[in-house]
Amino acid sequence: MAIESQQLKDHLLQTDQGFRQLVEQHQELDTRLDELAHQHYLSDPEQVEEVTLKKRKLQLKDRMQDILRRHADPQTA
Repeated sequence: MAIESQQLKDHLLQTDQGFRQLVEQHQELDTRLDELAHQHYLSDPEQVEEVTLKKRKLQLKDRMQDILRRHADPQTA
């Protein structure tokens, strides 16, 4: 099942521009969060940014999962 899920994700990355954009945004947020995580100290604005980025990243993940579910089971769409 994990293989089918990965194949569907790969297919959507190639064929669905909206899905691809969500993945790219998710990766950009992940990169920024990684940068923040490697700092020894976060200023107050950086702490707020970190929380905001984590929330945004979860929103993007939820949207990607919704798209994957709709394509995996088109009858529920």
